[in-house]
Amino acid sequence: MTEIAQRFREFKMPDVGEGLTEAEILKWYVKPGDSVTDGQVVCEVETAKAAVELPIPYDGVVHEIRFPEGDAVDVGTVIISVDTGASGAQDSGDAGAGTGASAPGSGAEAGPEPDAAQKRQPVLVGYGVAASSTKRRPRKPPAVPGRPVSSAGTPVPVHPVAAALQGEPNGQGRGAPALGAARTGVPATPLAKPPVRKLAKELGIDLAAIVPTGAGGVVTREDVQAAASAPAPVQAVPAQAPATGPALAPHAPAEASRETRVPVKGVRKAIAAAMVASAFTAPHVTEFVTFDITRTMRLVAELKQDRAFEGLKVSPLLLVAKALLVAIRRNPEVNAAWDEANQEIVHKGYVNLGIAAATPRGLIVPNIKDAQAKTLPELAAALSDLIGTAREGRTAPADMQGGTVTITNVGVFGIDTGTPILNPGESAILAFGAVKELPWVHKGKVKPRQVTTLALSFDHRLVDGELGSRVLGDVAAVLEYPKRLLTWA
Repeated sequence: MTEIAQRFREFKMPDVGEGLTEAEILKWYVKPGDSVTDGQVVCEVETAKAAVELPIPYDGVVHEIRFPEGDAVDVGTVIISVDTGASGAQDSGDAGAGTGASAPGSGAEAGPEPDAAQKRQPVLVGYGVAASSTKRRPRKPPAVPGRPVSSAGTPVPVHPVAAALQGEPNGQGRGAPALGAARTGVPATPLAKPPVRKLAKELGIDLAAIVPTGAGGVVTREDVQAAASAPAPVQAVPAQAPATGPALAPHAPAEASRETRVPVKGVRKAIAAAMVASAFTAPHVTEFVTFDITRTMRLVAELKQDRAFEGLKVSPLLLVAKALLVAIRRNPEVNAAWDEANQEIVHKGYVNLGIAAATPRGLIVPNIKDAQAKTLPELAAALSDLIGTAREGRTAPADMQGGTVTITNVGVFGIDTGTPILNPGESAILAFGAVKELPWVHKGKVKPRQVTTLALSFDHRLVDGELGSRVLGDVAAVLEYPKRLLTWA
């Protein structure tokens, strides 16, 4: 029984984030019978925060895949098992006839050393290299293209030997190259990053049919977009014989055929849980202010020509973020959190500024750490990097932890304002509405001016109406007269 457990190794769904309880299997890159090596990516999973590729920490042959693509699996559940004995037999054969085959139970195919678990350090997924290692092992390409779990699209039945397997720590392989790659010299599966794979899946593009242009034969986002924009081949449509009888009125479709049901999972499930928890835990109050933002818009145009911002994106959102940071500095009590367990209010001496970003996976709120300490060019660089990373689907779970206040830019959709819901654990969220040219009284005369509306929602347990009004008023005052960035900051 012990020999079987050493031969067949089980790999469990790891915790790929901070406190996440489940992940959805997006794609398998291997199938039962495929050879795998230590460090080879075998599947891609999606959590409520990010898409992550999982490497297998064993050498051997895939024995069983427990869950098909699309299934949500709890952390700690076995998702794949590997026959490490089959790999050992092949390795010994490749070593030459002079070495001979190892007898069963001789120890030649024994598992890792007794202290291997202590030598390997826990990392994001599985177990990492030894603590003394300083060079990261390059990822090897999968041996064969990913295919369904079985021809019927269902998991392979559980083998009787699985009953003898125990959920032990992931072992330490020998790092032999994948068999398919060793024989052909070319990776059987196209190389591409997870966001690129997801984009290809959404556009219905087969990565294997794309000629890669990236370094090392990697398929890039531009390759996928070029393939999607290529004209599709024209297919001849057979001529239909003219109807000889009277035309029949189409039957009204059943209600069920006109409805589409989408499982609630991934980012959408996380958003729903967070919004319900926030809406029914923190008493929300929302205040609004409409004002003349013409001077700020002129400043944005001037900063775009400034050498200090060369190569950086300068937008009204940048100055809104800076104005909010100035308002928080003048009213630090707003930057706090409610600790229900200890019945305490936690005042924070730092501002992790969240920016709500719409992505193909849904709404996420990464944050800029210690935003209060950044200069305007540094804030511009951080803002551009944060939004670009989010849209590419590369936001790390840690980048979405520890936010204190958030900005949501509804103006990019042409919306005047809204009543935003707080990100759980935060004290306030500012909605920036569309900037529109409207008739406005300026210096005693009605003139066309650029006008916008801000909305500030805050947790009324932490923020009284007076404090919330001061914060919102300070943000508007800075944006109406940007010189206050100097006089107040």
